[in-house]
Amino acid sequence: MIKDFRALLDNTPDSTHRVAIFSGRWEFIKHKSRNKAYVSDEQLHAMELCIYHGIKIQDEGLDGERISQISRCTGSHSLRGGDQLNDWVRVKQCLERYYGALNGRLPWQLQQLFKIKLLNEDGAFVEYWLALALTTIAVNSGNLDPISKFVQVRKAPAAVALQVFSVGNIIRCMHVIPEIATGSKTRDRRNKRWIVNTHIDLATWNDVYN
Repeated sequence: MIKDFRALLDNTPDSTHRVAIFSGRWEFIKHKSRNKAYVSDEQLHAMELCIYHGIKIQDEGLDGERISQISRCTGSHSLRGGDQLNDWVRVKQCLERYYGALNGRLPWQLQQLFKIKLLNEDGAFVEYWLALALTTIAVNSGNLDPISKFVQVRKAPAAVALQVFSVGNIIRCMHVIPEIATGSKTRDRRNKRWIVNTHIDLATWNDVYN
């Protein structure tokens, strides 16, 4: 638990992540308030905030039953003294980005999970569950590679490479294969392209190939 938004920024060592969180939360607030910025920096910094390290995602199993998946996100911190865990998830995009085999559902890598409590225009407190993620865009307009039959994605341009969004847009867990094989302990960030593992489960297979 971190008690306020200022503490979240102070406890985020990566400067690019701090900037993305600071600017991204304003975009989210403006969207929710219909472009009326009703929360000042001073008010936001003092409001209750909680960091969490995992999210439960509801998905459909092989027989149509609802199943739960857990995506982990420890940010720059290790998990129980081990490696950092920042899982990939499939994120629903806006309608104008619905193209290619992935149908507007791109793999993004979680970087931070947090909940903020804001005072809305009616004077009531509302909780929002948010995520900061490393974003991707589809290669070759999202079409399947003619040889491998997989979809490839690449890191989004710097201006939108990190985004804050509602966790309600997360559809399911995702698995990608990095362009450059690296050990998790090296935290090698050279990768800019990934192959989307569409064979990881039946639901993902059906989304892409049906």
